[in-house]
Amino acid sequence: MGFVRNPNMRSGDFLEGMFSDYVGGKAKVKAPKSASTRLVTALTCLQFVFAVYATFLLYYMSPAVDLRTKPDFTWATRIARNMKQLIVTPHVLSRYQDASSSLIGAEIRPIMPSDVCEHEKIDFLQKQSNDAQMIKLKRELYDEVLDFQSKTIGTETLAELMAMKSRWDIHGVTPPKVTVLLNHFKRKTLCSQLDSLLQQTLPFHQVWVLSFGSPNEQSLKQIVDSYNDSRISFISSSYDFKYYGRFQMALQTEADLVYILDDDMIPGKKMLQILSHVAGTDKYKNSVLGSIGRILPFRQKDFTFPSYRKFRSKEAGLYLPDPAYDITIDKIVQVDFLSSSWFLSAELVKTLFIETPFTFMTGEDLHLSYQLQKYRNAGSFVLPVDPTDKETWGDSEHRLAYVAETTVIFKDIVQVRDDQWWRALTTGYVTQWAAMNSQKIDALFYAHSVDEVKALAPLLEKFRSTFGKKAYIVVSGDDFCPCEDAAAALKWPKLVCKERRFKIFDLHMGAISGTSNSEVPVLQAVYSSMRGLIKMHNPSVVITLADIDSNVKKALKMASETNANGTALVLLPRSSVSKVLWMADLRSTALPNWNRMRISINIITQNRAQSLTRLLKSLSDAYYIGDEIPISFNMDSKVDAETINLVDSFEWPHGPKTLRRRIIQGGLIRAVSESWYPASDDDYGLLLEDDIEVSPYYYLWIKYALLAYHYDPQISLPELSSISLYTPRLIEVMKERPKWNPTEFFKRIHPNTPYLHQLPCSWGAVFFPKLWREFYVYMNMRFTEDAKANPVQIPKSRTNGWQASWKKFLIDMMYLRGYVSLYPNFPNQASFSTNHMEPGAHISAKDNVVRHDKTDFEVPLLMEDFRPLLPNGKLPPASKLPSLNLFNQPVSLKGLKTAGAKLGQDVLRCDNATEIVTVDNVTGLPQRCSKFI
Repeated sequence: MGFVRNPNMRSGDFLEGMFSDYVGGKAKVKAPKSASTRLVTALTCLQFVFAVYATFLLYYMSPAVDLRTKPDFTWATRIARNMKQLIVTPHVLSRYQDASSSLIGAEIRPIMPSDVCEHEKIDFLQKQSNDAQMIKLKRELYDEVLDFQSKTIGTETLAELMAMKSRWDIHGVTPPKVTVLLNHFKRKTLCSQLDSLLQQTLPFHQVWVLSFGSPNEQSLKQIVDSYNDSRISFISSSYDFKYYGRFQMALQTEADLVYILDDDMIPGKKMLQILSHVAGTDKYKNSVLGSIGRILPFRQKDFTFPSYRKFRSKEAGLYLPDPAYDITIDKIVQVDFLSSSWFLSAELVKTLFIETPFTFMTGEDLHLSYQLQKYRNAGSFVLPVDPTDKETWGDSEHRLAYVAETTVIFKDIVQVRDDQWWRALTTGYVTQWAAMNSQKIDALFYAHSVDEVKALAPLLEKFRSTFGKKAYIVVSGDDFCPCEDAAAALKWPKLVCKERRFKIFDLHMGAISGTSNSEVPVLQAVYSSMRGLIKMHNPSVVITLADIDSNVKKALKMASETNANGTALVLLPRSSVSKVLWMADLRSTALPNWNRMRISINIITQNRAQSLTRLLKSLSDAYYIGDEIPISFNMDSKVDAETINLVDSFEWPHGPKTLRRRIIQGGLIRAVSESWYPASDDDYGLLLEDDIEVSPYYYLWIKYALLAYHYDPQISLPELSSISLYTPRLIEVMKERPKWNPTEFFKRIHPNTPYLHQLPCSWGAVFFPKLWREFYVYMNMRFTEDAKANPVQIPKSRTNGWQASWKKFLIDMMYLRGYVSLYPNFPNQASFSTNHMEPGAHISAKDNVVRHDKTDFEVPLLMEDFRPLLPNGKLPPASKLPSLNLFNQPVSLKGLKTAGAKLGQDVLRCDNATEIVTVDNVTGLPQRCSKFI
């Protein structure tokens, strides 16, 4: 502090003047005095002044003294006040301090809300539509949604909800802690919100007022301060965290529940109580609750989805509640996402950040609901209100929602939000449309890389080009397999990645996995997305490559198993994809059974090592399309060392290998009949003697036929008992054994049609489990030391004189009960197996008087894909299969049963000519006679 001295003033005058200034007096005119006298007088006065000044200064500078409560006595008070501010308290002037408060000596009054509060002015009435067509469309869709939900998940009124048992009952011992987050930018609604929250029937735990990059930060801070409530905090940042920032803040709460409000939501005073009660019920505890929501678009007639803002379109979805169309929510309704307010457990908030959002500029409302459903199976619900009680409303002034600041964020907002919800829908978000309109497709392909897309392309194209079939492909997206690259590999236009039509689904794997080397994000992303897509589209099969990433394979397996309607995961070796194009010809009802059957190979061998070597090579060269195929070797007691060594060293990569050797020589009848016994109704036995050789396509024929004629629930063919690999050239049951050419025989129907035959095949056939159990019991009841003692005599059949033949007993049973076997039929009688007619138990045996010409039994093997040779390139319907009796004569299935009933020589005697023996399918024991007409 400095003083300026007048150079013309004497020192005594200066001191006196200074004293006079401090005491507020004026200088008096006196008689001149001597210089020394005047100096002593001045010094004495000055000493007194400083003594008084020091006394006041020490008193008022004490920290215990509040200068605001003391009277302003004199100049000393003013000096002490200034000195205290400079010495005791840091002199920082708040930028929020009003200019008037800085006036020295003015009395300070606490700021009240009434001093700083502003209120939004709404100078228009609630919008009401007068468009009769739009009102009709919206009301119809809302009624459809509510009707569907009432029948599925159930809808409750507000009274019914409040009557439900809840963990968070307001009268409970421990009421819930609720943290409320108010996000503000430019609106003038903060005071209205705080007033409403302070009046709640359930007190809040904390209120966090958030201001991110707001131009109104100073006024918002003043408002919070004016309420002078320790539970209300102000949190600000010069950086605008936009719409996700409030949810990031919610992660920090220690409360049980969070209530996040836009600045256009002014809840009624009962809202916290209602929300907490509903959130505490068992039904809705895993949910996000709110007061405004949206139901996303429905598919149009052209199979595309419109914009959610499309006008005059029922398919554009709903905004709920919608006062414009007089839609009030009187029952709780599930929506696709909530807007403007969200009430949920603090734990669920974490889910929002599992995936990187589509954009941080908008869409946090949709992203939250999408993530909650995808990863927590949590729904989004708009609560009902009491129309007569605004205290139950979460949106007591809906007109605020029409103010532009909250509805127009940037230029292309509608397009961005359309892209966002379409991306969610195609990555597994089951919207209300999907829930209400369950889809059914045949196949859903999955490719994790572009190379996998190329490998799967032929089968995908076959499905898509087959009439009545639906198939889509899912790709991992981003750096793994970009949608545009996948489309190019399929020779599709890249536009398919943008148009809102089901064809290719991009999972955008990078949104969750990023650059992580952990297998967990990949597994989680694939599983969660595929589970939703499978639930939405109900594919009969999910098809992918067998060599796909192991974690992806696990995820696909788990996702497929979640579908209650049945979805089979098909893992195809790359080399097999082009070999199973016939999959597309199967009914969608048969495809889910793809993995159900278990076909085992059962080889009967003894001392023909060279023959066995040939058979094993042909088996190893066949296509097994990724299935597990157990193989067993059944050897009699006199097997030679060469055969044993061959069997022991044989490598079988397709399943377990089993070796069996009898202690006592049993002969062919026991060797064959005891070589296999079914473990279940889905266990099938392929019986092969060692002089058989098979086609590379034999397994595909078996699989295709089983799915087409046995595992299709729309097909009823109970008479089918086995599938033959071989096509006979002779009618072996007739005495003359005439030659027979099925291609010529069936040329009027189709030269290559498969057919049903009453004769079982012993040179390569798959036997059905139920039939084999039945055959075991039948042979046990009919087998004697003297085969001729068998009473069954089929008219004009050579089999009546056969001895020691398991096939004879099987022929008898099939004749008596009207059973048939399926036979292939291709040019030149090419087959899936051939018999090389090498010497053994029957061929060239000493006691066998029949001489066999090898050319009558050895047929060419099919070495190319058989599918193009079939009628119309596929297996004909079961109803179109011709059937033959034991003597190769065309007879209906009913006619076959009639012949057996007429013979009447079964183990049970059926007197009625319209009855045949039926057995217990598990034990094979005959039970009763049943009518077949």
